[in-house]
Amino acid sequence: MKEIKLLNKIAKAGTDRFDPAAYTVSADASSPDGIMVRSAAMHDLEFPASLKAIARCGAGVNNIPVDKCAEAGIVVFNTPGANANGVKELTIAALLLASRNIIGGVEWANSLVADAAVPGGVAKAVEAGKGAYGGVELKGKTLGVIGLGAIGGLVANAAKSLGMEVVGCDPFLTVEAAWGLSSSVKRAATYEKVYAVSDYITLHVPATKDTKGMISAKSIALMKKGVRIVNLARADLVNAAELKEAIADGHVAAYVTDFPTEDVVNVPGIVAIPHLGASTEESEENCAVMAANELMDFLENGTIKNSVNYPAVDMPRTDAGRLVILHKNIPNMISHISSTLADRGINIENLVDRSRGEYAACLVDTYAEINADIISAIEAMEGIIRVIVL
Repeated sequence: MKEIKLLNKIAKAGTDRFDPAAYTVSADASSPDGIMVRSAAMHDLEFPASLKAIARCGAGVNNIPVDKCAEAGIVVFNTPGANANGVKELTIAALLLASRNIIGGVEWANSLVADAAVPGGVAKAVEAGKGAYGGVELKGKTLGVIGLGAIGGLVANAAKSLGMEVVGCDPFLTVEAAWGLSSSVKRAATYEKVYAVSDYITLHVPATKDTKGMISAKSIALMKKGVRIVNLARADLVNAAELKEAIADGHVAAYVTDFPTEDVVNVPGIVAIPHLGASTEESEENCAVMAANELMDFLENGTIKNSVNYPAVDMPRTDAGRLVILHKNIPNMISHISSTLADRGINIENLVDRSRGEYAACLVDTYAEINADIISAIEAMEGIIRVIVL
């Protein structure tokens, strides 16, 4: 019986994927084979020896010690694209919030209580004061999309349907993502070219050492005066102090973020949304289902898909036994694995090995019995991180 530990509340559509005859799923699992997590911080957790995989119900994995997991032979999965539509829809809402002072107008309208006692009082007050809450339209404006992956691509296409001109930049654009883009979306070679032409800029990139603080005084200086910025990706992408200076001097007209912090709440010109990007019933279910499927496919077949620390690897399953060997990407590993098995009379039926950076994953099928001595022999090899018998 395999154990799955839940570190957050996970949608039932995902947890129901696990066959109760083969898995126990709870928040109290003491020796979990897998963990499902949303936003719970994991950097200070001690991982049990039983743990083989972690599935993040979402795209970002900054709450997980990914490198530490790789060194321990723990495969970390995420669920790219599962929440893309929910974030896309909130991005469109954010563009509207950046264009028109809807929040301020609603708050002002709710404040007109004293006029309610006078016949027609509220209506008259609204007509007299609504001019302070006007704005601009999206149609005909240029939207710059930084990152054209699952979410950014959907945003770009939706913005085109709203009558916007769209220019995007993504140095890591995949062929699959490119096929999904409207042919009328223009592609810029650099972020700087996007900054220069955009009336609106929306961010859809992960937080990395290269993207942290990418919106700063330096990059804002390259933007049009009156630019409106949307950030539903990660708080670290924006230097909040320098952004507030740009809002104060009028260079940035509005900033909408999904990451409230002490630096951005109650600041004129900033709308702080309480991290609602993927908080729809559909997104949570989609992420939970994808995460559950990733865990089951790995724990049952050794298949790795959508991992952030190990390469994708797959091999059709037969009735043979399977070894999952996680190792460092160093020369001659396949020959060492093969010879170690051959020296012990083990015939390999099928083998596939894939690498990614300094890590690699190998699937080996055999009809021979794999005993503890054979596992120990493989584990003793230089560069072997973990051996799992399925």
